[in-house]
Amino acid sequence: MKHVLTIAGSDSGGSAGIQADLKTMCALGVFGMSALTAVTAQNTMGVRGVHEIPHEIVTGQIDAVFEDIRVDAVKVGMVANSAVARAVRAALSKHAAVNVVVDPVMVAKSGDRLLSEDSQREIMLLAAGSALVTPNLYEAELLAGVKIRTRADMREAALRIRDQGVGNILVKGGRFDGDADDFLLIGDEEIWLECPRIKTRNTNGTGCTLSSAIACGLAEGMPLRDAATEAKKYVTQAIRDGLDVGCGAGPLGHLVRLYRAVSPLTSPAL
Repeated sequence: MKHVLTIAGSDSGGSAGIQADLKTMCALGVFGMSALTAVTAQNTMGVRGVHEIPHEIVTGQIDAVFEDIRVDAVKVGMVANSAVARAVRAALSKHAAVNVVVDPVMVAKSGDRLLSEDSQREIMLLAAGSALVTPNLYEAELLAGVKIRTRADMREAALRIRDQGVGNILVKGGRFDGDADDFLLIGDEEIWLECPRIKTRNTNGTGCTLSSAIACGLAEGMPLRDAATEAKKYVTQAIRDGLDVGCGAGPLGHLVRLYRAVSPLTSPAL
């Protein structure tokens, strides 16, 4: 069995962050490990508070995992602040981490910026040493310095991010109206991962899930293009199987096959 480490924040509502990452890893048959960067008080309606973990503790968690367990891939999500970002980058370099996927959690769904400019610079340094960076549209706009309104804009943003030293970029188009197509740039190779939009409110944790699924594919030895393609398929099915949990944007159905196996009469809506 392959082993994947997620470095991210905790979602008390269970839909995103570390919780979504570990569910994805379980669903895809790898052993998941975690290093917490922040603890959030949140549910399907939104975030109520954030407690940032001291960077020394973040480093300690990463060291503890690498010193005992083989790590076949790493997913990096919310890093909270520049000190944590620097600590994560140093720890991954120290342990010669491979197959690192960076999901730059920088902008909320509302479009509000979550990190300072100093933290953004640290994220870019982390991304430059990664196998892939997976910004959403807001984050791609911030990193590239361009407005994204069309598919052509997504491509332009990816090219501009590449020019900043990031080798491979996946710009997620899920927040466009119309189809939920993503643009993948692997060096000079351009790939569209196309998918019709699924009408549902249960999309909380989609970005976390996608980046974790890609890390799982890389851990299994898939080429990046194949890992991204298979991850997109998994996320699409998980959105279709989304769960009506809570009053807001519910979680994806990461483990719906398991739920059905345990109770065949149980509806995906649970």
